[in-house]
Amino acid sequence: MKIAAILHLCMTLFHQGYSNNLASCQGRCGYGIDSGYPCQCNTACERYNDCCSDYFTLCKDAATSCNGRCGESYNSQNPCHCNSLCSQYNNCCNDYTQLCNAASGATITDAELKSLSETLYTLDSNKASASQLVIDPQALVPDSQTSSQSDLSPGKLFKSVDENTLFSRPTYAALLNVLDNYKRMTGQAESFSSQQITEQETFLKETMLNTKLGRELYGFLYTKGIYGSESEFIEDLKNMWFGLYSRNNNVLDSSGFEHIFAGEIKGGKVSGFHNWIQFYLNEKRGVLNYYSHSFNGPWSNYPDVLGLQFMWDGYYKQVGSAVIGSSPEFDLAIYTLCYIAQPGKQCRLSLGGSELIIQTYTWDNSSYGNGKKYIASAYPVSM
Repeated sequence: MKIAAILHLCMTLFHQGYSNNLASCQGRCGYGIDSGYPCQCNTACERYNDCCSDYFTLCKDAATSCNGRCGESYNSQNPCHCNSLCSQYNNCCNDYTQLCNAASGATITDAELKSLSETLYTLDSNKASASQLVIDPQALVPDSQTSSQSDLSPGKLFKSVDENTLFSRPTYAALLNVLDNYKRMTGQAESFSSQQITEQETFLKETMLNTKLGRELYGFLYTKGIYGSESEFIEDLKNMWFGLYSRNNNVLDSSGFEHIFAGEIKGGKVSGFHNWIQFYLNEKRGVLNYYSHSFNGPWSNYPDVLGLQFMWDGYYKQVGSAVIGSSPEFDLAIYTLCYIAQPGKQCRLSLGGSELIIQTYTWDNSSYGNGKKYIASAYPVSM
């Protein structure tokens, strides 16, 4: 009798546990109707009044959050989603960016970098053609001689530039308006008028919102959940590129844009200066003397990459690498992409089937927003 009683008790508890399990939505949220269960866990149960008692807690409340759901497969029963495509379809849960992007780091793979850079390369309709830009690289020197400060090229690097065609394009015109807003000596505080701030904003909008290339970059970053709107994208780029920080003398004397596009003088030598248009303008004015180049990329048309040695109004640049013949939007796009995807690292892109490596650096001494880092430098690796 005792053994029979124990067996009866065990069977009772087993069936109670099994029944309780069937009456729960644990692990069943969004499943289709199943008559084998005493209650259901999908939206139809609300109409038929046969939801499990924990349906609203487990399926309704939890279904509107990405807590524990990041990267899950698509389920049409869920009111919002937590996978990498939800940004594209505008159906992410409200906390997707906070929970899932933070958890995943909004990972951009090497394959995605190569694929997107090829697309940006193809979309660069504003790049210079062979008839619009003619260069004469002249002397090629080994890396061991780049510090010699020897003028080995009697002629200018830029033989001809079709300014009427190129500089009349909106993105070039916007860049030209911003380039002359800076003091090149570090240690001298930068300040901008309302007109100059407007010029910065115009440059970003013309390059990133008004070109197919810029919109392609934004669309990619949007699908990754990095930005939720165009306004958020532009505002972040404004801080990232034009936000001021101090390189010298504890004054706000520098920014990523100034360093990379315009160039600076620090410690008695040229710092930054990685833009071909700025090079051409200074060479044309007679304040920049081209000496030689130590690297010439594998590309037979534009954009190409050169590693340059030059003297800028009395200050020497040992190796100033630049993408040659590219549009302003192309430079801004690839540097931004690499800085977001792999900040402070080498970023491997692909242009026309040939590898282009971009090195970026973060500015670690100050930040903007919620601890975001300004861009310190970005340039093509020329070796």
